[in-house]
Amino acid sequence: MFLLLGLLSAIIEAKNSDEGQVVDVAMTEGAAYLAMGCFGLMAADYWSEQREDNVLDGGAPYYGCYETKDGKFVSVGSIEKKFYALLLEKLGLDANELPAQSDRDQWPTMREIFAVKFREKTRDEWCAIMEGTDICFAPVLGFGEAAQHAHAKARGSFVEVDGIVQPAPAPKFSRTPANVKGPPPVIGAQTRSSLTAWGFSNQEVDALVAAQAIGETT
Repeated sequence: MFLLLGLLSAIIEAKNSDEGQVVDVAMTEGAAYLAMGCFGLMAADYWSEQREDNVLDGGAPYYGCYETKDGKFVSVGSIEKKFYALLLEKLGLDANELPAQSDRDQWPTMREIFAVKFREKTRDEWCAIMEGTDICFAPVLGFGEAAQHAHAKARGSFVEVDGIVQPAPAPKFSRTPANVKGPPPVIGAQTRSSLTAWGFSNQEVDALVAAQAIGETT
């Protein structure tokens, strides 16, 4: 996706400048970009290098995953005070009987209190209570479950091609919508046609196949 962003940006720029350029993309830099927020928090002296000691890495009791009564999991991300207050309300907890939300020293204790509460009900029971609210809540779904979630089905986020469930093309375009035209070809099925389209002769392709430099499925 980082490469795609670079290519599309360069194409748009080339239309304005009539000049091309090399797009240099590295996976490590894409990963670093995803961590931009963490670098900002570190620069503001609000991020420690200790694991599960921060708001977004499992340290905060109001931002993380919890096991439910049936052995499944739910996630919450109630950072803002109004969302946190609603989380406590739905959990049946009294804010006056708990440490302050930002009291980092009490986070381990609060996390255990939350964990005990979440284990009192199944994942589906918590969904019935919390989904659709401003808690910033979601069930943790398996791959097989994700395609069946009401939100995914309403948006058409998944498609089935030859019995294989897979993500639908995204992002969605109003004027030029994309679709999956069919299953992928068998490995090697388009080797010869692709190479001849690039200018290789059939004799050259035959030689490459004989040398086991390429594979071909007929």
